Amino acid sequence: MTPVEIILLVTVGILSGFINTLAGGGSMLTLPALMMMGIPADLANGTNRVAVLAQSITGAKGFDQAGQLDRSALAGILLPTIIGAALGALGASILPNLWLKPILLTVMVLVALSLLLPKAPVKPGDQPHSLGRAPGLVSWLSLLGAGLYGGFIQAGVGFILVAVLAGVLQYDLVRSNALKLVCTGVFSGVALLIFAAQGQVLWLTGGILALGSMLGAWASVRVTIRLSETVLRRILVIMVAISCLAALLV
Repeated sequence: MTPVEIILLVTVGILSGFINTLAGGGSMLTLPALMMMGIPADLANGTNRVAVLAQSITGAKGFDQAGQLDRSALAGILLPTIIGAALGALGASILPNLWLKPILLTVMVLVALSLLLPKAPVKPGDQPHSLGRAPGLVSWLSLLGAGLYGGFIQAGVGFILVAVLAGVLQYDLVRSNALKLVCTGVFSGVALLIFAAQGQVLWLTGGILALGSMLGAWASVRVTIRLSETVLRRILVIMVAISCLAALLV
């Protein structure tokens, strides 16, 4: 890689880590950047998981230190997402690349619509659902679907996870982001192993991208915990719209 390409990877990584931790859609930057360097779509998809894993670990740790991570719900939330991610990554490693764009656009439109729906008011004393205590079929299937999509494409999966965690499980958006990062970290790790086994990961490129992603995620946690629910929701809707537009233009 040339010095210019290294600077590009670090810069895009910082932006991606910040955006993914705050809302989602950071892979809309990293995947085109990797492909601009002449990397085929399947290799870019696998290499991108290195950065996503690194930024997810950094962001989740930051939210946990700020007391915004519901550890009691992790086991129940992670099981369906891991199963879905493994199936999705396996599918992505063998299916044609031309499937990626139609699936991405369809899912992004559905997520945008879900974020525009008014959220049910939370009564005093209400607690968010915890799958660790009482798994529900709708919640389980929703998380399975999120994991399936994340394992298959990754781009925009943060939006889907937030939609499930905030819409179905009724977490506020800060805690939804914290849980989202744990989910993306775990199933990105699963997906990364599958892509690596298929020889679809460029480790040096992914490592450089990951360094920038970790810096972006660290900064984003400090911004996210200071924003109101309303502002976060508006940012999410705007990012979904931008992601849809970017997918159409690519």
